[in-house]
Amino acid sequence: MLIDGDYVDSVAFDLIVNFERMLGRRIPNADMARWIDCIALDGGLRAMEAGAEPRETQVIFLHSKDSEGLRHFTPGRYDSELNAMAFSDSLGEFVLSAFPVEAVVSRDDFFVDVLHTVCNHKDVRRVMVVPDACNAALCESIRRTLRDVSDDKRVTLFAMQPMAGGNYRQEILGYSLMNALGIRGEELGEQ
Repeated sequence: MLIDGDYVDSVAFDLIVNFERMLGRRIPNADMARWIDCIALDGGLRAMEAGAEPRETQVIFLHSKDSEGLRHFTPGRYDSELNAMAFSDSLGEFVLSAFPVEAVVSRDDFFVDVLHTVCNHKDVRRVMVVPDACNAALCESIRRTLRDVSDDKRVTLFAMQPMAGGNYRQEILGYSLMNALGIRGEELGEQ
């Protein structure tokens, strides 16, 4: 998983503000492990069968150098709660890393370079990408990067609305975030 931490935190904030107003209740921070599980499931991972080989999923957060963490996720601090941490559940082990974007490279170039590296790694079979979908130039660079990815890799891109096609599957980011924020579908029907 390759995640733009600043972008996903901003989307979580927007959802919290809008749903608090719409549902008339406080929306807590998103549960990080629950959100990662939702992204994994949307990206095609399934529960491991008994006796199966252990599965490890890398979760990489890229973020601005000034950002100390995801303010709308629990846990959310990059240095003490996310970076070099892991958790296991029925989907396998998730190993988290957080990397700030340094001034040496542009944010977009860093994201695309990491994506390219991940997609070209021989042991990677699934790639789940949460880019800043509001950045048209970045999205075009991602489309170009994913154009040549081997068909034996399943790539899923997460955004708040469908994007122009490419060599990848798409999922709506808001669904996984709503789940992690504790917003239930039946609450929406009551409105």
